[in-house]
Amino acid sequence: MLTKKRVNGILEKTGVLLTGHFQLTSGKHSNKYLQCAKVFQHPDISAEISKDLAEKYDGYDIDIVIGPAVGGIILAYEVARQLEVRALFAERENGIMTLRRGFEIQPGSKVLVVEDVITTGGSVKEVIDVVRSAGGEVVGVAAVVDRSGGKAIFDVPFKSAIKIDIEVFEPGDCPMCKSGSKAVKPGSRNI
Repeated sequence: MLTKKRVNGILEKTGVLLTGHFQLTSGKHSNKYLQCAKVFQHPDISAEISKDLAEKYDGYDIDIVIGPAVGGIILAYEVARQLEVRALFAERENGIMTLRRGFEIQPGSKVLVVEDVITTGGSVKEVIDVVRSAGGEVVGVAAVVDRSGGKAIFDVPFKSAIKIDIEVFEPGDCPMCKSGSKAVKPGSRNI
């Protein structure tokens, strides 16, 4: 298992932690942003983190690993490779998370849902709904970074490589907005 020190070192080395004034996917604001996509530029590091997450679910008899597009695509592939199972991703079509591209989940399939960073858990909950609608059984949720501060609650085990507490603000309460700063949207949506 990876140590917190090792994961922090990876995040630092790959330039994942950004500082500034950011509007998160949830609409909330923060002075820090985790751009986990930078980790996935490095196949060796991606494999190391994915192996750690896969090991956290050893014994769960997983058939499929799925993640939301965009942040969960590479992670789903690499965790699935470690587990020697299929990898899928869900994506939005007309604003609704769905399976496309001929992807299918057979009823009864045991599925691990993965995401790069979980803040509110909204996208992951949408993917869980997609899996369950197809008749799949969600056995767990895994993330590189849990930045939810314990607020992302799932009805299955939730494990991450690291937990990081980063302060978030409602736009009306954001001290950076009050000082005249304009938030930027660095995530994969609304760019």
